[in-house]
Amino acid sequence: MDTKLHELFIDQLRDAYDAEHRILEALPKKIKAAQSEELRSGLEQHLAETQEQVNRLEKVFTSLDIEAKRNTCEATKGLIKEAEELLSDFEGSSAIDAAIVCAGQKIEHYEIATYGCLCTWAKQMGHDEAFVLLHETLEEEKAADEILSRAAIGEANLVANDQ
Repeated sequence: MDTKLHELFIDQLRDAYDAEHRILEALPKKIKAAQSEELRSGLEQHLAETQEQVNRLEKVFTSLDIEAKRNTCEATKGLIKEAEELLSDFEGSSAIDAAIVCAGQKIEHYEIATYGCLCTWAKQMGHDEAFVLLHETLEEEKAADEILSRAAIGEANLVANDQ
């Protein structure tokens, strides 16, 4: 299958593969900086999920009989840089958890958009196994965004606003 859509699909799979690797490297800093146990726990859960998402992407590559390799994901690279700046700017501040949530949700929303496109394309091209694997990741990204929202509403924003 040598369609332009297939080429785009592979390109974006490799982009997502790079993004997940970068997120794996970045999440421990957020976990360490988090003040709220709820937020820390949610981030730790997502760290484990992210490792599984990397494994799942490797299964997608295998199902398509293509090499699992990374394309530099400039968007994730930029979002992580911005997150690191926020962590630095608000380190020791009552707003640190709100900053972590903000940075995390920016990344989650990017991932939701990416995996949404990948799922649509996989389904359209009849890559059924890839679709199932990618859809599982899409649902995890949506759940991670929901966890961040609950942490923000439950404590992070309140603490930041009270100080």
